[in-house]
Amino acid sequence: MLTPTDVLKDKVAVIYGGAGSLGAGVARAYTDAGARVFLAGRTEDTLRKASAEVGAEYDVVDALDEAAVEAHAGAVVERAGRIDISFNLVPRGDLQGIPLTEMSVDDYTRPVVQGLSCQFITARAAARRMVAQGGGVILSLDSGSRHGTPMLGGTGAADGAMDALIRQLAQELGPSGVRALGIWTAGVADTLTPEKLAGAGAPAMDEAALQGVLAHLDSLRMTKRSPRIADIAALATFLASDAASSITGTWINATAGMFPS
Repeated sequence: MLTPTDVLKDKVAVIYGGAGSLGAGVARAYTDAGARVFLAGRTEDTLRKASAEVGAEYDVVDALDEAAVEAHAGAVVERAGRIDISFNLVPRGDLQGIPLTEMSVDDYTRPVVQGLSCQFITARAAARRMVAQGGGVILSLDSGSRHGTPMLGGTGAADGAMDALIRQLAQELGPSGVRALGIWTAGVADTLTPEKLAGAGAPAMDEAALQGVLAHLDSLRMTKRSPRIADIAALATFLASDAASSITGTWINATAGMFPS
């Protein structure tokens, strides 16, 4: 019987955007579960630091560069023999807090075009290897706001597009033993910093203001508690494991009830 420390034993995972706080948290959970993990991202300094902390390997890759992603996927197979798990956590450039009537076309469409392109490129590269080897898991993550939420800019449209991509991948790849699925979070509390929120359009804030934002997010959940990195990492570990072999073509709702399924 597999224990929690070896549910991913002998599996090989690639995490795009792996140097971020959530990516590193998932990577740590994967390595703790026995996987060999490759972090991929654009900034070597942060990748080097994250990989040392979680026991992973790393490569500098721009996930929007088709040729680079294909070459990297091939290199991982050469080094590790296969790719069992591909998880894309690359930021999409969402801008929020602005009414649609005041938003530019570029700001609205950026998360759709950039996010969907990035997900497609990495999923396609993984799928090609997974089909050839007879199995694998493609994971994605978004907020779960595809039904539309005021003041979230292009986030809802981007989430809807990503949801559709994952469902189509699952249908096309399922006969080859490849699963595709995603996780809705509606925000992961301990990934949110003043700097990250400012990048999404929020005003400058101090620690007290940040705590106010987090408390508001908690208040929107049925459980009154937002998901944390550890929660999502544990869920992602289960979904990548053979214990979840019957789960595909869907999105797991980890929003704590903010967006009911």
